[in-house]
Amino acid sequence: MRTEMLHIDPEACIDCGACVEECPVSAIKPEDELTVEEEPYRELNADYFRVHPLDDTLPEFSTRLHRSDELSNLRVAIVGSGPSAFYAAIELEDFRGPQTRMLERLYTPYGLVRFGVAPDHQTTKSVTDQFDSLQRSTTFQLNLGVEVGRHVTHEELLAHHHAVIYAVGASSDRSLAIEGEDLPGSHAATEFVAWYNGHPDHAHKTFDLSGHRAVIIGNGNVALDVARILLMDPDELERSDIAPHALEALRGSSIREVVVVGRRGIAQAGYTNPEMIALCSRPGLDVVIEGDEVKSDAILQSILEDPETESSVDFKVRFGQSVAGRGSGGPKRLVMRFLQSPVRINGVNRVDSIDLVRNRLESDGRGSFSAVATTDTERIDTGLVFRSVGYKGTPQLGLPFDPERGIIPNVNGRVVDPATGDYIPGVYVTGWIKRGPSGVIGTNKVCAAETIEMLIADFLDGKLTEPEQNPEEIVSLLAQRATDVLTFEDWKRIDRAEREAGRAEGRTRIKFVDPQVILNTVRA
Repeated sequence: MRTEMLHIDPEACIDCGACVEECPVSAIKPEDELTVEEEPYRELNADYFRVHPLDDTLPEFSTRLHRSDELSNLRVAIVGSGPSAFYAAIELEDFRGPQTRMLERLYTPYGLVRFGVAPDHQTTKSVTDQFDSLQRSTTFQLNLGVEVGRHVTHEELLAHHHAVIYAVGASSDRSLAIEGEDLPGSHAATEFVAWYNGHPDHAHKTFDLSGHRAVIIGNGNVALDVARILLMDPDELERSDIAPHALEALRGSSIREVVVVGRRGIAQAGYTNPEMIALCSRPGLDVVIEGDEVKSDAILQSILEDPETESSVDFKVRFGQSVAGRGSGGPKRLVMRFLQSPVRINGVNRVDSIDLVRNRLESDGRGSFSAVATTDTERIDTGLVFRSVGYKGTPQLGLPFDPERGIIPNVNGRVVDPATGDYIPGVYVTGWIKRGPSGVIGTNKVCAAETIEMLIADFLDGKLTEPEQNPEEIVSLLAQRATDVLTFEDWKRIDRAEREAGRAEGRTRIKFVDPQVILNTVRA
């Protein structure tokens, strides 16, 4: 749940190749097949086992003895269709007989895989091949174009099912809470990502790419994705599934430099090592880290010498120090800034600059470090600012909500009443709405497994209320209220049509952004 990538111990590995066949995104390679750009992974993988050596004992996994129980009477609704939702559905499929219905407000499934993963990361998107296997299931139903709270209520879902799992993600963004944040030219990175990925809610938006510099506040993987897309040659994106309107806009872009700003030091940077390794190997792109930004000092040294520090942090620091001052004079630059925070976005009618303040790290004495502002400030000229300081969930009608963490309060996936701490029978969560925006796509598999364990245990213990309504009544109810309810079979028609449209232009696919085009495709 905490590692940023899969690690394979070279001492324990017997080279059977089974993991290579199983990996859904073709991410496993023998070390002698690594390219020059991939060579840092050898050290990154070895570092992990220096800190976490394997012994002769196997890790403890749940015995899940109830896998053989007859569960054909169990009916479950899943709200959302992203990775966490599909992993939950696949977990339910591993039991005998549960009836599962997945509800998605859009006419296309897969959530952040479709609308969050960058278009140049096609191997990551291939994880949907696992999810497509559910089309053959006789106990799984996908209903696209159904919005919970509009077409059906939470109470009605509970009346027709033993349990409802919310896998609605974290679609909102956190604000900077500084002056000028609402000026034209200042945007949430989430909006830009959704725009270039063809999300129908964001396709109409525009971004002024006429300036030479963009500034991104925050340095997680989303920030690096945005920076990379802004600086990539559009010809490289042409073969991907980037939205047509975004590709056209990027062809006219004048952006030549992107400055990525993090409020703490490199040891606390939000990006993962694989993301930075890939970025630094891009031809024609200078990744610039000024030497002072990553120089060793007493605090950084104490972090690296702490036995509790993850090996990935140590590698992150050393890799950053190796990059510092290495610029090759390429035509485009990505500048990484650490220990700086925005204090004001300037401009009259639109953004024209941003003010940053230099920070210093202070320890709380318990292993955590906070950024404290100094009096040293700097102004950077820019007409485009993106905030990428985290996602957060949004409240769901009829459910408790923790506004501070942006999640539905829960214990191991069971939703709880925050006032009493009692479980709310039949209501569960998985994914980012359960744990917050953390981890990679595969993290949701473990997260979903935990939630399903809780749900099945509650069902077998008789803790779930028997549905009041006939299961078939939900079908007619949705048909009455939702104008167009699409099925998994409908989605596969859309999928084929998008791929065929892309093939005609030498692209992976051309996403259908307009909902009406999607519906016309299905009807045709």
